[in-house]
Amino acid sequence: MVGGGQAGLAIGYFLVQQDSEFVILDAADQPAAAWRQRWDTLTLFTSARYDALPGLAFPGDPDRYPNRDEVAAYLTDYARSFDLPVRLNSLVRAVRKSNGTYLVELDGRSVESEQVVIATGPFQAPAVPAVATGLGPEVVQMHSSAYRSPREIPDGRVLVVGGGNTGYQIAEELAGSHEVHLAVGSPQKPLPQRILGRDLFWYLDKTGLIRKTAASRIGRRMQANEDTLIGSSPRGLRRHGVELHGRAVDASGSRVSFIDGTQLEVRTVIWATGFRLDHSWLDVPVFDAQGAIVHQRGVTESPGLYFLGLPWQHTRGSALLGFVKDDAEYIANQISGFGSRVAPEEPIRKHERVG
Repeated sequence: MVGGGQAGLAIGYFLVQQDSEFVILDAADQPAAAWRQRWDTLTLFTSARYDALPGLAFPGDPDRYPNRDEVAAYLTDYARSFDLPVRLNSLVRAVRKSNGTYLVELDGRSVESEQVVIATGPFQAPAVPAVATGLGPEVVQMHSSAYRSPREIPDGRVLVVGGGNTGYQIAEELAGSHEVHLAVGSPQKPLPQRILGRDLFWYLDKTGLIRKTAASRIGRRMQANEDTLIGSSPRGLRRHGVELHGRAVDASGSRVSFIDGTQLEVRTVIWATGFRLDHSWLDVPVFDAQGAIVHQRGVTESPGLYFLGLPWQHTRGSALLGFVKDDAEYIANQISGFGSRVAPEEPIRKHERVG
C-alpha cells in the first residue's frame, strides 16, 4: 500500500480480516499528517456519524462536527486499534513493473510485490493558478494547505481566492481580525448543513444518493453539479463583512484584477484553489493521453495495480472519510482473489504497531 491516510487504513482493516500479509508505506513522520497540516480550526462538513472507518465508530456525539485534531486522533487510534503495519518515513520514489511484479522504490531500499494499492488520496499537489506569478515580493501569498490561523497573517487587506468550502471557511475566520475579500471564479450552490434537524449527509445516505455510481445517470448529473457549498453562503460571508468578487484574472505587484475589470490592492493572498493529482512517480502504463488514470472502480488494466480514495472512483463518497470503506472492501476482495503475496527485501511483520 502506498499511502497511510484514511484510504490506506480502511483497506488495511479489510486485509487484516482476510489474514493477508501487507505493509502500508507512508511518507510522513507521524500518523494522520495530512490532517495535522490543515488549518487550526478546520471543521468537517460531515457529522461524526458519517466520519468513521470500518470497524470503529467515531467517538463522541454522532451529530457533532469533528475538528482537525479530532480526526487526526481518530486515525491514529484506528491504526493502533487494528495493529495496522504502517511504516512512517517511507517516501515512495517510484513504482514500476519488474519481471511480472511491481518494484516499489524508496530511499535506499525497495519492496517487490505482486500487487500494489495507490492510496495517496486526492489532495496531493497544491494547485495555484498562473496569475500568482504576477504578485510582487511585498505580497505574502500561500496556498490554503499552508494556512494555519489568523495570527500568522500580517495586518492589512487579505484576498482569499477560491469559492469552495475551504475558501469560505478561511475567509469567514479571517474576517474577525482582517479586512477580507473573496474571489469566486465559478459560483457554487450553497446547501444547508442541516435540514429539519438532520445532517445533510443523512439524507444523502438514506436516499442512496451518496452511493450512486459515477456511470449512472444520476451520478453523471451529480458530477456535473458537484461544486457545492455546505453550511456556507455568500450572504453569510457578507454578514461577516467579507466583500465578494468575481474570478481573479491578473496580478501585478500588489494589485489583483478581476474579471469585471475592478482591481484590489492586497497585502496577503491565500490560494484556496484546490489540489491536483500527481502520479509522476508511477512508471506503469495506466494513464490515457490526457494523463488521467484508466481504471474500473480502482482496478487498472495492469494486473495487481489498484487505486483507492480517488474522487468519484466509484461513487460520490469514494474520497470521503466515512464512505471510502465501500471501495476499500471491494479492492481488498480483488486482492484476495488475485492471490497476493508481499516479498520485500527485508521481512515485513504482518502487524507492525504505529507509535
